[in-house]
Amino acid sequence: MIVSINKTKTTTFRRLAEVVFGASAPVLFSLISLSSNAQNPAPAKPQAKPMALVGGTVHVGNGTVIEKGVVVFDKGVLTAVGDASTTFDKSKTEVVDVTGKHLYPGLIAMGATTGLVEISSVRATVDNQEVGSITPNVRALIAYNTDSEVIPTLRNNGLLLTQATPQGGTLSGSSSVMELDGWNWEDAVLKKDDGLWLTWPAFFAREFNFDDFSVNLQRNTRRQEVINSLAQLFSDARAYSEIKNPPITNLKLESLRGLFDGRQNLYIRADNSKDIVESVKFAKQHGVKKIIIIGAEDALRVAEFLKENNVAVVLGETHRLPTRQDEPVYQPYRLPSLLQKAGVTVALSYGEAYWRTRNLPFTAGTAAGFGGISSEEALKMITSTPAKLLGIDNVVGTIEKGKLATLVVCKGDILDMRSNGIDHAFIRGRKIDLDDRHKRQYRKYTDKYEIGEK
Repeated sequence: MIVSINKTKTTTFRRLAEVVFGASAPVLFSLISLSSNAQNPAPAKPQAKPMALVGGTVHVGNGTVIEKGVVVFDKGVLTAVGDASTTFDKSKTEVVDVTGKHLYPGLIAMGATTGLVEISSVRATVDNQEVGSITPNVRALIAYNTDSEVIPTLRNNGLLLTQATPQGGTLSGSSSVMELDGWNWEDAVLKKDDGLWLTWPAFFAREFNFDDFSVNLQRNTRRQEVINSLAQLFSDARAYSEIKNPPITNLKLESLRGLFDGRQNLYIRADNSKDIVESVKFAKQHGVKKIIIIGAEDALRVAEFLKENNVAVVLGETHRLPTRQDEPVYQPYRLPSLLQKAGVTVALSYGEAYWRTRNLPFTAGTAAGFGGISSEEALKMITSTPAKLLGIDNVVGTIEKGKLATLVVCKGDILDMRSNGIDHAFIRGRKIDLDDRHKRQYRKYTDKYEIGEK
């Protein structure tokens, strides 16, 4: 919320807030004051004329690297991609020399809550879940906040697309793919309702002990009850999907229709190996066409099963300790490469985080450094592979002619936090303002203490 109020109205508003909201008024007022003092850059304007980025190293996103490349785009679409011999009309094109720099496709954050959560400790700014445990008709995209202060911080690490993902309950609702620039969610959405999110009832529930910081496993006593409810829902939804024009629309069953004709993915949150196998079998038994496992901490134990069933995995947070005490400490770092070598399609996410999602490229760098795969293979896990899983690989995910000009220009290796530095970012050819709250704070205190070059 962006509000502009003068001093007279400030006092009146504060008193009104105290009457209406009581003890919560100070928090509410501080949020409004914060948003009125620091505003995000306005969304970028459409591309005005053709642009060519020349001389840089082009990391296409499919494993190909073009040295001294040329990337040309017009009206938001890539019109030419190639080496130094690539020709274009220089008289009508804005030419930008990016020699010594690197070009990458816009990175894609799967399974994130960016734009749905602003301050996790302030309930009024959290809109990532709905009341109820079975809510397949809930749509995350209408809660997506394009004015979030978090969004610009992601763009500064090369992330230009995010999957706005619902949380909570057993069947949380549908996610949508959003561009990280726009006036509202209608502007920002790239693909609506790409899939539904199911949290599979686990065999064991984890219980954290704050006394000794240990994790205890408790048997999930309600597990079968939840599975029975899901079985009934999916059976009803499958039967409903066979009716082309139902006389009465059932919103819950209607929202599941895309699972049975392949238009939507079913994203299943499951970590334990038994849960992974059981959930996949459940989905296939009920006629679900496209299944993707989210989290998948135990995926290596059932890699052959996943490969045989053509089930991709989107790993959760890579920068963590192993789940099991007998696993090597670097097992989470090596997991992406081990699964890939086992023939499983792998994409990376940062779990269902929001501001920490900006660290996604560095998890890919970790996978390359510890897993024995190339940087280009790791890059695919956050560009072309997510694009394929989300069904948007025809427009984004790689730097190829005919696709949207959604890309970044980086000073160094985008997967390395030491050299990662985004100079330019483009979404549909629109040049993005890379200012953010972090940079504003840096400038503020640099000026105060007169730090920097004299």
